Amino acid sequence: MKKETPINAQVVDRKLSENKIDSVGKASIREIKKLVDDIEQETGDQFVRMEMGIPGLPTSEIAINAEIEALKQGVGAIYPDIQGIPPLKREMSRFVKNFMDLEVAPEHCLPTVGSMQGGFAAFMTTTRMHKKQDTVLFIDPGFPVQKMQCQVLQIPFESFDVYNYRGDKLREKLESYLSKGNISTITYSNPNNPSWICFTEKELQIIGELANKYDVVVVEDLAYFAMDFRKELSQPGQPPYQATVGKYTDNYILLISSSKSFSYAGQRVGMFIISNSLFTKECHDLKRFYASPFFGHCMLFGTIYPLSAGTAHSPQHGLAAMLKAVNDGQYDFVDAVKEYGEKAKIMKKLFTDNGFQIVYDKDEDQPIADGFYFTISYPGLSGEELIHKLVYYGISAISLMVTGSDRTEGLRACVSLVKRSQFPDLEYRLKKFHQHQG
Repeated sequence: MKKETPINAQVVDRKLSENKIDSVGKASIREIKKLVDDIEQETGDQFVRMEMGIPGLPTSEIAINAEIEALKQGVGAIYPDIQGIPPLKREMSRFVKNFMDLEVAPEHCLPTVGSMQGGFAAFMTTTRMHKKQDTVLFIDPGFPVQKMQCQVLQIPFESFDVYNYRGDKLREKLESYLSKGNISTITYSNPNNPSWICFTEKELQIIGELANKYDVVVVEDLAYFAMDFRKELSQPGQPPYQATVGKYTDNYILLISSSKSFSYAGQRVGMFIISNSLFTKECHDLKRFYASPFFGHCMLFGTIYPLSAGTAHSPQHGLAAMLKAVNDGQYDFVDAVKEYGEKAKIMKKLFTDNGFQIVYDKDEDQPIADGFYFTISYPGLSGEELIHKLVYYGISAISLMVTGSDRTEGLRACVSLVKRSQFPDLEYRLKKFHQHQG
């Protein structure tokens, strides 16, 4: 006899069939979202939704008011310069100095249509710098859409799961790829989506030293800037700073999103920071595709211009105002998003109290931080099997398989859309699931 689950099993079975999903574990994030939407609509039962990495906190009034004022001043009728408005460029430069201790000229700080456009532009341009170096290396697990961008651009890529190569082991693993001579670009997220691992200074130094040795560009995705809540990273101009490969190499591009750390996701404006040295670097192989051999000129006028002709005008004013308040010490942007870490700590305990395990659990020898994501597994079940079962208990997440992880037993859980009022229901459902596995 089938065990009674918190969500009507017949409805789940029918919606799986209607959505043409044989296994939830093999479904994409958007397919899972559609499935859960359909089940919720028919049953009236609310899921504990952890499948989507969507920000869940309100935007600062500082940004909102500045954007409204800019629109009143008429910027909506004017094309923005593709290099960005001067106030935003100045505040970006101040921001990376204040919170990363990096010196980058305002001219080399560009707004993009979110970090998504920044990544697209970075991959397109860095893989054209040297004729023989045309391949992107992903340090996984990572953001699946970045690989999709490479596929759209027909850029070859390679990847490996970093789980077994932390610390000193990372050097040999990276060098096994770089020594082949085809890698142009290394990319990773830090803190990491989906595992929430954070690279240590030792690991960032290894990446930087090898980037110098093999003349490759590191694209550092900082979508969750300063959200390693184990450290106090909120004070401008004071250590500790957001960890970055920029301390160990000049061959870097930083993708700093405004979506998560600044809760400004809807306005699609990100920070694209190119090191002073890389911006002015001369690579004659670039002239195969661009009018100039200088990297920064090619990026701005040869890649970003034809992609979008600039970033929406009024959000630049909103982000500039918010960054100025942050740089001046008037707005603590880290404190505003600590709720994510606090929720993660509670939720992880609810899972581990009911037989689950944390998959990516350490940064070298340190326990992993509590933040936007965490990873879970359940003994005896593959990730595909686990998420398929959890749907019947009103819990949604995604399989680590789609992120480039080798840990096929695991799931990625995002805390942002889970309300604290749902914690008792989550606990009940996890207890029920754990009982049914016995």
